[in-house]
Amino acid sequence: MLYAQESGGAGGFTPILMIVLLFGVMYFMMIRPQQKRRREATAMQSSLGHGDEVVTIGGLYGTVVGVDDETVLLEVAPGVQSRYARPAIARVVTKAEQPAEPAADDADVVKD
Repeated sequence: MLYAQESGGAGGFTPILMIVLLFGVMYFMMIRPQQKRRREATAMQSSLGHGDEVVTIGGLYGTVVGVDDETVLLEVAPGVQSRYARPAIARVVTKAEQPAEPAADDADVVKD
């Protein structure tokens, strides 16, 4: 009878430890990767610019012709434009090439 009372005290800590470990594993396996994907999607959506070719969450391909704080104007066919919310953009297929800025050395060139 004395043995049963002594072993009961150690058994009460084990279930609590298992629950804490379970929540820890769930955090690192499910919650953190989802937060990382959301941050990457937000960064991609905020960096959209004129000329980027994108795909919407519905699978529609288009080229960005206008960007607003909350919306993106896509040209889906020649002369056909559609307005979408920024979160509706799933991915950028190709980034528009940024025009090259003139180098500082070009200003020192003397023409004959």
